[in-house]
Amino acid sequence: IGKSYADSIKEFDRTVEYIYATIDALKDIDRQSSRFEIEQGIVAQVRRSPLGVVLCMGPFNYPLNETFTTLIPALIMGNTILFKPPKHGTLLFYPLLQAFKDCFPKGVVNTIYGRGNKIIPGLMESGKINVLTLIGSSKVANELKKMHPKVNRLRAILGLDAKNAAIITAKADLKLAVQETVLGSLSFNGQRCTALKIIFVHRSLADEFLKQLSESVNKLKFGMPWVDGVSLTPLPEPHKPAYLKEVIEDAIAKGAKVMNENGGATNESFVFPAVVYPVNSQMKLYTEEQFGPVVPVVPFDDLEETIQYLIDSTHGQQVSIFSNDDQEVAALIDPLVNQVSRVNINCQCQRGPDVFPFTGRKDSAEGTLSVVDALRSFSIRSLVATKLNENNKHLLNEIIDSNSSNFLSTKYLF
Repeated sequence: IGKSYADSIKEFDRTVEYIYATIDALKDIDRQSSRFEIEQGIVAQVRRSPLGVVLCMGPFNYPLNETFTTLIPALIMGNTILFKPPKHGTLLFYPLLQAFKDCFPKGVVNTIYGRGNKIIPGLMESGKINVLTLIGSSKVANELKKMHPKVNRLRAILGLDAKNAAIITAKADLKLAVQETVLGSLSFNGQRCTALKIIFVHRSLADEFLKQLSESVNKLKFGMPWVDGVSLTPLPEPHKPAYLKEVIEDAIAKGAKVMNENGGATNESFVFPAVVYPVNSQMKLYTEEQFGPVVPVVPFDDLEETIQYLIDSTHGQQVSIFSNDDQEVAALIDPLVNQVSRVNINCQCQRGPDVFPFTGRKDSAEGTLSVVDALRSFSIRSLVATKLNENNKHLLNEIIDSNSSNFLSTKYLF
């Protein structure tokens, strides 16, 4: 997929850490569920049970990590998996097929291949999918959900579109803001749902910000992903360079300029980052998620302009605020937490740590993924209950002592 070697190593290591953290979280849940509860003369044991068949579709940009943040918790909670690899990076999963075969009974983890628009509709229309998990676009998610004959039976865990904004106020640390903007907008070529995809900068800082940002972008090393120190690599999607050229030309036609040297230059599937300024509401870059190495910069005079942008936006994942003024930051936090799911202060948008909730508002997500939230998302609370009397106490004790039930048990995982 063109990810640099260093970033690929990070993704692998983070995925392993996520698996271990998920196992630890399961142990905590299991310990809490091993006891009986007595309330109003009723004794009960409450545990989490699987939901059924989970259709798991991961993205190409983080084919291992993002896929496993849904596949692993779904699997560990006892569900059966239908797993469709992403269209790019499919070979990554080849060595995992044998691992799944060796570790799980036949039929627990099932891999399906092909174009999504050809093979997924039939699965959804069967009505046998209990959980849809997709990291992709809201348009695709909505279409798939409509195909299910009983939508009320379908649970959806979705990570979708995002147009995360950075707000750089007049009281920001400019050097820090530039540094975090470069990382936030161009790590893995900006092809992350958590990437900064539009930058609002106070007009009084705009010229110096653009100067420093352009200088920093031009220092980034580009090349093939296996070369040491490379930050910018070829894009995996064949159509992406043409789309990025289209949105840049649209912005130029409506009054913007490419501010950095060689910005937007293309060679086959490689696109050099373009810093575009001044972007306004008439341009595609203002609302469309470019998902690539283009950095739209919007000047503003009043913070209310930035708040209104997020109110009007169809996206609601995250925002980054850059300011060293406590009153200014506080004035932004209160309205923005009602528009996005995470407000970052003086740092780029990001997913981790994985124990924190990862979700979004509006068209950006459905359901919540953190280590603990994911286990809850792929299960349902079930209970066994009876009236508390001597006969029923004896019955329960017999079942527990004989270990004849997997559900009704006081054992737990260490």
